Amino acid sequence: MSATEQSAAAAVAEPEQKTKQREKPAADKSKPKRQPPYAVVLLNDDKHTFTYVIEMLQKVFGYNLNRAMLLTTQVHVSGRAIVWTGTLEGAELKRDLIRGYGTDYYASPPVKFPLGVELEPLPVD
Repeated sequence: MSATEQSAAAAVAEPEQKTKQREKPAADKSKPKRQPPYAVVLLNDDKHTFTYVIEMLQKVFGYNLNRAMLLTTQVHVSGRAIVWTGTLEGAELKRDLIRGYGTDYYASPPVKFPLGVELEPLPVD
């Protein structure tokens, strides 16, 4: 090999890199903890109208008309219904959206206080 070939070969050669073996974390640390589930429970009252409750369920939760009607009927008949389940933060947001939905102008006279709503922790499996 000539001097130019040796210098060209040396310029092209890449340095060897040592790869480090990553240590795997312990099995119990690799899984993130699941947050306990919470339920948003809608409560019945004698003032708010069916139309208002159905409309609120459709707009706040994105439920279709049939699902909103079924949940409204369940609230009316049994006094309460679980309308959503998820994380505590999500449940608090949904509760606040229900409480802030506004006046029920379908009622006569209009109902200005919010629907009753509670958060309940659900059992963890």
